[in-house]
Amino acid sequence: MARYIGPKTRIARKFDEAIFGPDRNFEKRKYPPGQHGQNRKRAKISEYGIQLKEKQKAKYTYGLLERQFRNLFQKAQRTKGVTGEVLLQLLESRLDNVVFRLGIAPTRSAARQLVTHRHILVNGEYHNIPSMILRPGDTVSVREKSKSLQVIFEAVRDNKRSRPSWMEWDTHLMTGKFLNRPERAEIPENIKEQLIVELYSK
Repeated sequence: MARYIGPKTRIARKFDEAIFGPDRNFEKRKYPPGQHGQNRKRAKISEYGIQLKEKQKAKYTYGLLERQFRNLFQKAQRTKGVTGEVLLQLLESRLDNVVFRLGIAPTRSAARQLVTHRHILVNGEYHNIPSMILRPGDTVSVREKSKSLQVIFEAVRDNKRSRPSWMEWDTHLMTGKFLNRPERAEIPENIKEQLIVELYSK
């Protein structure tokens, strides 16, 4: 299973934004990565460069590789609605992202690992594919034997993120419900999806 496992703070510094969540190292070094990063001003970027950067930011934020992201974009194009918004809705509907949004895992990468290690149930059945797209009404729960796992217990206990309005969560049962796909205004990620659409439309 391919995934990005490189230094995350370096990627966040590249985009000048803490895209992986709170990061003390990023706060200390808010300048471009590399040997001369501190002394180098951020150069003016071309229109294509701006579009590419936005696509890369979305890709790293949600933990997808290039082919996965392109396939999801093509699916968004075939779906009725505004392509950019549909793309973000599909990204938010991925099982690993929903596990993260529910507060079962502290990060998307941790959520991905929980799914692949079969700690998560969807509608009462085991699913170990992080890219699974949930449908409205689907329930996501923690496997009974996994409820005592330290990473899950601490994530639920320490979760300071407010859960989205398009999800329900029962802390006692450790079960969440995917109510509906979110509207664009309900998605907190700082992504300019129209730039991604323009990039793939070239």
